Amino acid sequence: MSTEALRIVWIYPDLLSTYGDRGNLLILAARAAARGIPVETYEVRSDQRMPNSADIYLIGGGEDGPQALAAQRLLADGGLHQAVHQGAAVLSICAGYQLLGHSFFAKGAKCAGLGLLDVHSDRGETRAVGELRGDIDPRLGLPALTGFENHGGRTHVGQHAAPLARVTAGIGNDGQTEGAWAGKILGTYSHGPALARNPAIADLLLKWSTGADRLTPLDDTWSEKLRNERLAAASPA
Repeated sequence: MSTEALRIVWIYPDLLSTYGDRGNLLILAARAAARGIPVETYEVRSDQRMPNSADIYLIGGGEDGPQALAAQRLLADGGLHQAVHQGAAVLSICAGYQLLGHSFFAKGAKCAGLGLLDVHSDRGETRAVGELRGDIDPRLGLPALTGFENHGGRTHVGQHAAPLARVTAGIGNDGQTEGAWAGKILGTYSHGPALARNPAIADLLLKWSTGADRLTPLDDTWSEKLRNERLAAASPA
């Protein structure tokens, strides 16, 4: 890997890639390139070693079996843990968000997570499906979260993490909060893909990874049209 380019890794696309989550990789790389930031992207499959020197790691959603297998392989590999300890940023979606925590349930069994984010997940009484909206933690300085959720889990945020957002429509973690964050790790149930609906999150990841206080503004006319449409769809009638 070059030490000059921004290095972005998409983790286990063969196991965790639902609802267009690959779009997060494409959008992040495009927003970096549009600002003249050199980018290298890597799609690391579950039978490959996880590089420990990238700048941003992306984990998508998936079904129970692949989720449990991904957690086992990431624990055995250790590369992601090394990268996080070295200051890498992580965006995790749905099943990827759950497996970053201490534990989650898959096919009725409790599974060990990576322990990189202070959350744990269990099963809800009903499945959460539909538009998701929330007011993001003001410390992150981001506009409202929008996404599509489809999950059976409920996630509980511990003392060493904070909810990513307060739910204004949908379920998220538990009907009150959605997602979690700590340091440079973000987890959310938002599909859509998440960064297509929330380009400000992409820019936050770029700031964290480059150390920049500001980024050159981009023309977000079309992404704002999408955001406004989906935020309106999640608003009370």
